[in-house]
Amino acid sequence: MAEKIKKSIFSKKNEGNGSKGTEMSFLQHLEELRWHLVRSSAAVVFFGVIVFLNGAFVFDDVILAPRNPNFVTNRFFGWLAVQLNSPDLAINTKPFQIINIELTGQFSIQLNLAIIGGIIISIPYILWEFWRFVRPALYENERKHVTSAVVYSSFLFLLGVCFGYYLIVPLTTHFFGSYQVSQDVLNQINLTSYISSVTTIVLGSAIVFELPIVMFFLAKVGLAGTSFFRAYRKHAFIVLLCLAAIITPPDAFSMLLVTGPLALLYELGILMARLVEKRRKDVDLLEA
Repeated sequence: MAEKIKKSIFSKKNEGNGSKGTEMSFLQHLEELRWHLVRSSAAVVFFGVIVFLNGAFVFDDVILAPRNPNFVTNRFFGWLAVQLNSPDLAINTKPFQIINIELTGQFSIQLNLAIIGGIIISIPYILWEFWRFVRPALYENERKHVTSAVVYSSFLFLLGVCFGYYLIVPLTTHFFGSYQVSQDVLNQINLTSYISSVTTIVLGSAIVFELPIVMFFLAKVGLAGTSFFRAYRKHAFIVLLCLAAIITPPDAFSMLLVTGPLALLYELGILMARLVEKRRKDVDLLEA
């Protein structure tokens, strides 16, 4: 199976300008890959500039918003605390102060954030460029699924961004922002530390949400299947628990709140792997 994949990649056909059907050389592969990377980088720069020029909105209404009491997630937990008569469920009731202690800190942060924002916004296009590069190496019956793969991958990535931003970030800011070793020690959070935590959580969640896609391709290339995923389901859930413990505050409520969606993603991956195997069996029956 691995030899088949390797052969399909390096037997990629040149479909442009009169050379259709001719096998591309290694240098031609590199040249084509270079232009895919150039276009992807241009998209990141373009959207990054837009994010940078709208820095005030990005910081005030997006990045710093999860720490404010009127943020949608904080208001929901506040409502839940009232309904259940449990004040401990309310989060971020008092926004903590964020400070900058470096001369170039705010400019550097805005520049880095523009790059990260450009990458997040450009993900659908970057994935499309990736699939355009891989597409000629696919079989004819597989090429029609390229658009679907881009849509599903982009959807899961952006869903992971929203999950991290609207759930994990508010829980994290509440836990660490309100945690005190002593009443005499005030929390004044460094801007760099806050931005780093937010971006790490958001990007980490987005990558984790690609789990069904990874499982789909493992099944596609024959490295793993539904029997493997089901046999190691308990082990996978333990790994997911550890992963949830890493990306959430160190309390059981937050960890379990995040583990649930991750477990659903794993089950979705099993379902996608089963569809791959069913399609493969149908093809084998038609060829028999």
